[in-house]
Amino acid sequence: MFNLTPTVRILLFINLGVYLLQTQLARQMNMLALFPVTSDYFQPWQFVTYMFMHGGVMHLLSNMFGLVSFGPLLEQRWGGNRFLTFWMICGIGAGVLYSGVRYYELNRMQQDIAAFQQNPSDVNLKDFVERNLPQYEAAFEPVIQQLHKTPDDQKLIQGALTSIQETFRAGLNSPMLGASGALFGILFAFAYLFPNTELMLLFLPFPIKAKYFVGLYALYELYNGVHRTPGDNVAHFAHLGGLLIGFIVLKFWERGRTRFY
Repeated sequence: MFNLTPTVRILLFINLGVYLLQTQLARQMNMLALFPVTSDYFQPWQFVTYMFMHGGVMHLLSNMFGLVSFGPLLEQRWGGNRFLTFWMICGIGAGVLYSGVRYYELNRMQQDIAAFQQNPSDVNLKDFVERNLPQYEAAFEPVIQQLHKTPDDQKLIQGALTSIQETFRAGLNSPMLGASGALFGILFAFAYLFPNTELMLLFLPFPIKAKYFVGLYALYELYNGVHRTPGDNVAHFAHLGGLLIGFIVLKFWERGRTRFY
């Protein structure tokens, strides 16, 4: 079904092999995922290793399906060395950009916690939730309302403070993993080089040109990155980071290209 090129095949086998190791050595392998740079668990090598880790079978299969679907044609055009370089640059770049976003988010959260500690009011708690956990506004609303009614309730204040501190610690020690950042670079490169190639997707009953598919996918990721929903643990900004890095790299590599699709 898939005409696998050498580098795509190697990447596929590495990702499958690493996932098998994860199933046997989950605790040890966890240190290969990318933790926030301010976490005690962060290590510089994680910018490389995280992209070979996956959070489950479906996560692995979806990324590898994208790799074997779009990667071979790009490897045929560029050659194995350039394709691998592009994959690695997009994956590392996505990790760096995502880490920057997470650093900003966690630093803001820490400042808002300090503001609530200094003045534990319903207003500051509401500000914290709206700025840092908008997807959980409904869950915090009863606490905010009660704190408005009983602003001197120390038990309520301590409970709220403990809850937001635990949220911060959970974010600080939650790693990011997966090849999606590198894959989004590949998706962008495919749409950039073969924009009018028509794709038949499982979830669409009609063909769609590559340039429209990737454009709509990017908008979808941007929307979900800004409007988080409860239970959404997808690193949307890592996906967008891979796409952005892919765009920048291609601007250097393909400045004198001819149309090829």
